[in-house]
Amino acid sequence: MALREIREYGDDVLARPCKEVKEVTPRIRELIDDMFETMYDANGVGLAAPQVGVLKRIVVIDCSPEGEDPHLLINPVIIETSGEQTGYEGCLSLPGKSGVVTRPNYVKVRAFDIDMKPFELEGTELLARAICHECDHLDGHMYVEKVEGDLVDNEELQQPEEE
Repeated sequence: MALREIREYGDDVLARPCKEVKEVTPRIRELIDDMFETMYDANGVGLAAPQVGVLKRIVVIDCSPEGEDPHLLINPVIIETSGEQTGYEGCLSLPGKSGVVTRPNYVKVRAFDIDMKPFELEGTELLARAICHECDHLDGHMYVEKVEGDLVDNEELQQPEEE
């Protein structure tokens, strides 16, 4: 396993749609391992293959605080959404910035696992947000396209309000 360079906002690869994965080769397995390692190293909750420069429809997500609930989604397709949530969202490809984005509060996605077996994953709240965010990357979109208002520095979000 190895850490991969996370591509940042403005890199052309982040604006391009990804190709479907036809089979899980040793290179794809290595990519998946590297993506998990890179995501955890960067303290992220999700990472899509284009964020490490690979135009494949692969997403890794782990919203748990200790990295104990990893999800791998190959060729994910969102098949159901409901509800609404609005909150701050950030991205490893735009470090230090956040913006308010409205997303579904519930998402069901159909994808393939490491053995190319189909499965469905349901998520609410942060997991729903992460699924939508990462699937957007696979189509060449970033959350900044959905931001309501201005981007803010993450440091501003952590400042206690003055009385």
